[in-house]
Amino acid sequence: MKIKTRFAPSPTGDLHVGGARTALYSWLFSRHLGGEFILRIEDTDLERSTQKAIDAIMDGMNWLGIDWDEGPYFQTKRFDRYNAVIDEMLTAGTAYKCYCSKERLEALREEQMARGEKARYDGHCLHEQCNHADNEPHVVRFLNPQEGSVIFDDKIRGPIEISNQELDDLIIRRTDGAPTYNFCVVVDDWDMEITHVIRGEDHINNTPRQINILKALGAPIPEYAHVSMILGDDGQKLSKRNGAASVMQYRDAGYLPEALLNYLVRLGWSHGDQEIFSVDDMKQLFTLDAVSKSASAFNTEKLQWLNHHYINHLPPEYVAVHLSWHIHEQGFNTQNGPQLVEIVQLLGERCKTLKEMAESCRYFYEEFDEFDADAAKKHLRPVAKEALDLARAKLSAISDWSVENVHHAIESTAAELDVGMGKVGMPLRVAVTGCGQSPGVDATVHAVGKSRSLARIDRALAFISERESQQ
Repeated sequence: MKIKTRFAPSPTGDLHVGGARTALYSWLFSRHLGGEFILRIEDTDLERSTQKAIDAIMDGMNWLGIDWDEGPYFQTKRFDRYNAVIDEMLTAGTAYKCYCSKERLEALREEQMARGEKARYDGHCLHEQCNHADNEPHVVRFLNPQEGSVIFDDKIRGPIEISNQELDDLIIRRTDGAPTYNFCVVVDDWDMEITHVIRGEDHINNTPRQINILKALGAPIPEYAHVSMILGDDGQKLSKRNGAASVMQYRDAGYLPEALLNYLVRLGWSHGDQEIFSVDDMKQLFTLDAVSKSASAFNTEKLQWLNHHYINHLPPEYVAVHLSWHIHEQGFNTQNGPQLVEIVQLLGERCKTLKEMAESCRYFYEEFDEFDADAAKKHLRPVAKEALDLARAKLSAISDWSVENVHHAIESTAAELDVGMGKVGMPLRVAVTGCGQSPGVDATVHAVGKSRSLARIDRALAFISERESQQ
């Protein structure tokens, strides 16, 4: 049997981490077994579905690298197919027209709830043989079995049984002629030959209804797996406040797709004690057997740890491509200065996100307006003038501008003045970068470049002289 899975989001908003994890699990399951994965846009909610949301879903999947073999399919383009199946069901007697008014249905609901019963349709239009005009407003209901139970073996949660008496005759076509979500899903899974439906646990209640419709159509029943919810940092249901940002917001915040994928796969799945998984690892190792029934807790610190790992372990050339997007967003030009690969190597250990790296590297390319006040107060003092003067002279004399030669110039300055390296390195760092923190001062001075470093030392010396004159 050819394995075929699907990701079927409703385009009513961005692709958030919960949906992304569902897509990832479904994709990995098919890839692990050499199957196919399709993308289906379930846009039957015409009022809430938007093209912007469709674009956001596709952008998120593309950024994560979750590719699809078929699609995207759109339910709104398949209404003729759905209605043809409904008409066949009306003829076969597995569906019927319902003419009940909203007032009758509301009164029925209130009566049932007053008796402590579950609100459900009573089959009035199935049993009452009334004459109605063809153009009289009506919905179409599925004739749900009233005997027995629906039993399915959830691939994550184990056997689940729902009595058919708990299910009513759900509407499969509205008064306006539009087919409903639960029905469209069934026909799609049938037509698209889906073998495994992997989705969130909020769909468990839909599954018995969909299985009954599939049985009525004589269609094969897929295997079902319902993934548990994700809780936020605070242990509450995931929301925008506690971690439920959209996938693209994580990109904007400076995360690499590999880090987010690695983090999402571990939100409910494990393989021993292993924490780091490449995409190839995931495809090779992922099985539904290892997915937990329990809810998973989002942990931003863990995601940052993974991101820091990938910044430092992926090829710097690749990381630099993602960094360039963030630098563009910061709005500065990197033509005059070191290659971005060098920035990744210099700042990788210090930065947890690429956004932080982009914010930290501006001084390599652009002049800063002023020195950091605290750093200048501490390190650009009259006592630093001699060290900066001598370091400038030695740096100016370098003909082969290399990290080794820059290091030697700084080291020999400290030796000649008989002071510790910090007495030279810290004033030099503040002079060249404008702040008190940077990678190694020799590598930083080298990356900033000879002429720019010398000009900034001159500026620092002028700053010290002005400070002296004001004392």
